[in-house]
Amino acid sequence: MRTLRAALISFLLLAGSTLAEAVPEALREGGNGWRQWGSGEMSWWGLALYRATLWVAAPPGGELPADVPTALRLQYRRDIPRDRLVQSSLDEMRRLGADEAQLARWQGELQRVLPDVREGETIVGVHYPGQGAAFYHGDRRRGEIADADFARLFFAIWLDRRSRSPALRAALLQGPAL
Repeated sequence: MRTLRAALISFLLLAGSTLAEAVPEALREGGNGWRQWGSGEMSWWGLALYRATLWVAAPPGGELPADVPTALRLQYRRDIPRDRLVQSSLDEMRRLGADEAQLARWQGELQRVLPDVREGETIVGVHYPGQGAAFYHGDRRRGEIADADFARLFFAIWLDRRSRSPALRAALLQGPAL
């Protein structure tokens, strides 16, 4: 199993931007080894904000591998301006341990890769452990942030045990039905 996982990781790293370009389509079709892992709703004070779905680039198995790419797809239930998305992300990353120098660097990067979203639109963030993250708005690639610390803390917003939404975290980490 370790050999298969290592081969998959090597393939994904070698494929680089070619794989990154195809991620939203691959998620929709379940292609290229991406599997839906878990899904749940995020709401705030009773207002539905988005539906989050976690995808994993891994062979079938019962536990979420720590060292494989994951993708988080957020389908928005309401319009949210880019500035609010950026500020909320920075606030959560600060709460999870980012320092002010990191946040200052990442603010411009987030402004570049996150769009204003309208109800029904999606953002997909892909975490490449040890490398960084790529972002998509619908099927359009918005860009990458090549910073492993950024990617780790950004995806921790949803997946860390200290997440503000433990119910959503549990739904995302539930794993695929076998």
